[in-house]
Amino acid sequence: MKLEEKVVKLFQQRNIVFIATLMKDGSPQLSPVWANCDSDYVYVNTAEGRIKHKNILRDPRVAVSVVGSNNPLDMTTIRGKVEKIIPDYDYAHADKLTQQYMGRNHYPFKREDEKRIILKIKPERVFVLPELKMNDE
Repeated sequence: MKLEEKVVKLFQQRNIVFIATLMKDGSPQLSPVWANCDSDYVYVNTAEGRIKHKNILRDPRVAVSVVGSNNPLDMTTIRGKVEKIIPDYDYAHADKLTQQYMGRNHYPFKREDEKRIILKIKPERVFVLPELKMNDE
């Protein structure tokens, strides 16, 4: 499933993304994350061993949602599966997202014992709110 241009633009901007995973008991777990995408996949950066990582190892189904920081009506929600977990041990993806979100060249929250990974998510269902503007625009 190809993501439309509006969705890709939301992920290219400085918008926080939320990812929902499933706990062992089936209850949802939600985390704010940095992410980007291309027309085929969503890429979420996180660290090995975090709860979302553990949940995905057990059940790869996820939902991600992104809302425009300048217009809360500019949003999309995606349901899909993590197809692959990609090592980001060199922080290349984390650095790219740091540039996008903070305008800095290098990820500033690096921890000595932390190993970054990328969750490669294949969208299966996509909801995009039609183009709407708030009254003050």
